[in-house]
Amino acid sequence: MFPVVKLRPGQPALTTSMPGEQDTAPRQGAVLTRVLLVDDDTELCASLQRLLRMDGFEVTAVHTAIDGVRKATEEVFALIVLDVMLPGGDGRIVLRKIRATSEVPIIMLTARGDEADRIAGLEAGADDYLPKPFNARELVARIRAILKRNVRQAPQPQAVRIGDLEIYSLTRRVLQKSEEVPLTGAEFDILLVLARSAGKVVSRDEIAEVCLGRPIAPFDRSVDNHISNLRKKLGTTYRDQERIRSLRGTGYIYTGQAEES
Repeated sequence: MFPVVKLRPGQPALTTSMPGEQDTAPRQGAVLTRVLLVDDDTELCASLQRLLRMDGFEVTAVHTAIDGVRKATEEVFALIVLDVMLPGGDGRIVLRKIRATSEVPIIMLTARGDEADRIAGLEAGADDYLPKPFNARELVARIRAILKRNVRQAPQPQAVRIGDLEIYSLTRRVLQKSEEVPLTGAEFDILLVLARSAGKVVSRDEIAEVCLGRPIAPFDRSVDNHISNLRKKLGTTYRDQERIRSLRGTGYIYTGQAEES
């Protein structure tokens, strides 16, 4: 069984290796994926740095809201892990400040059962959330799933046009009436899936599996919150038609007809 991260003051750092394993670094010369960890628990940060380095990541850790904003906006990272409770500021405010200039994938760490924090984080632009305490390997799996979704490949077709939108899968851009709409990685993936299935119902389970890289859990509202964000950014209607319709207990449908090129 993998270690579970329990975040309580004075608790010893988690063990990052299984019996018989060594805490080894990647091969010399290996190119590491940069991850920023913003959390005030220094023992947790040290443990995750060891574990993630073994999995091929380079982790920079900072412990305050101010340092989190500074690092995220001054340096380039592939992904950010951001705690809600931080010295010097609320993690959700940090998230909004980062989102003002960057669409870097962000995973929020929240208190278990605090649905309000999770909803607020998703509405502010987080790509995913993980409640504390958590399994360290689950965090690694979620990081890998999000980064895999955000790898810029050249899928065919490259563009989807539907209504007033142009969706470019190669460059992961969305234009609405020739103006670019800033979307998070998860929001873009959900919009693309819905647009390519325009006129057909896409279940919440399918959206979660394809776009979030994980099955949806009971009472998990992450898909619904991402859809809510899309409605706010794109507008709820187009030509007097509801843009994205929800079917209770079934899923979502993007109204209209898409053209791909």
